[in-house]
Amino acid sequence: MRYRKLGKTGLMVSEIGVGAEWFERHTTEECVRIMDYCREKGINILDCWMPGPQVRSDIGQGLKRCRDKWYIQGHIGSTWQDGQYVRTRDMSKVVPAFEDYLRRFDTDYIDLGMIHYVDQEEDWHNVIDTDFIKYVEELKRTGVIKHVGLSTHNPRIGKLAIESGIVEMIMFSVNAAFDLQPPTEDLDVLFREDYEEELNGMDPERAEFYKLAEQNDIGLTVMKPYAGGRLLDEKRSPLGVALTPVECIHYCLTRPAVCALMIGYDSVEHVDAALAYETATDEEKNYAAKIANAPKHSYRGQCTYCGHCKPCPMDIDIAMVNKFYDLATMQKEVPQSVREHYLSLDVKAGSCIGCQSCETRCPFGVEIASRMQKTAELFGE
Repeated sequence: MRYRKLGKTGLMVSEIGVGAEWFERHTTEECVRIMDYCREKGINILDCWMPGPQVRSDIGQGLKRCRDKWYIQGHIGSTWQDGQYVRTRDMSKVVPAFEDYLRRFDTDYIDLGMIHYVDQEEDWHNVIDTDFIKYVEELKRTGVIKHVGLSTHNPRIGKLAIESGIVEMIMFSVNAAFDLQPPTEDLDVLFREDYEEELNGMDPERAEFYKLAEQNDIGLTVMKPYAGGRLLDEKRSPLGVALTPVECIHYCLTRPAVCALMIGYDSVEHVDAALAYETATDEEKNYAAKIANAPKHSYRGQCTYCGHCKPCPMDIDIAMVNKFYDLATMQKEVPQSVREHYLSLDVKAGSCIGCQSCETRCPFGVEIASRMQKTAELFGE
């Protein structure tokens, strides 16, 4: 395993990390097994943005007797309210949610205290001009968090964060498809279709953000390096060509300031697919030819299973429903294994009431209510 210095934090992090969002679908034993395997292979950084009590407790089990072997990205502002994920700046919710991190992880500190998911300038001010940032600074002053970070999909917010001098690192969405897309703070028009004809190389504002981060020694950790798995499948890839995990990883790690990738794993085999990067040849890493010849595509309307559509008033696991729908429609007939996994969900797509509140939070403009209806029709419930 190779390690990189995470900017001005000084932490030496493994370039392959863990994005724990898929742990929500696994048992405690399975989560611990994957974490143990990652640690044995030299992985030492893990991101947990999810506020769900069970997944936090499961990760806490994986940290037992080895807390000092992990650098944890813990998010401030990601809360659990009435059985649902809610991003908030309401301090009466923020403080208990972060204290829950510490309790369930059985630790008295978090290495990287992440200001959670800021994509709009208005929300940046909701963070930076309020008691929210005072709380973050107090956590840092008392050593409860060792370093201040921020997560965003918007390079303009990333630039504001760097220029503020407050953050020491940033978690940013990076992959070959996203880098073609323009920045926006309006999630309803993010990756708008009328930009499609201009998809010729990296968007200049994203390129500027990468350079600014490198110049200011702000290390970047990466979310969505596979674009929710779509880049691995030619039929679903926004580029029109399939990349391998190794190629996706190499693309990200060759961006300025990028230090580690937070990759979601469902199994140790998925871990091995990522770890193959560490011994890959230059030929195996070469993504350039594929990208250079890829047809132009807009990313709007395609689910990356990021989970920002939560909460659902009917408690539908929208990301997982969309994943099963995509897997099912790739085949002439619905694979029995996919059908069984879908039918095992506690709440099916047919429970959707069509309120479309999820669509207002989707960064990619997915018509979720319509997809829920199509999924219910496809699977029969």
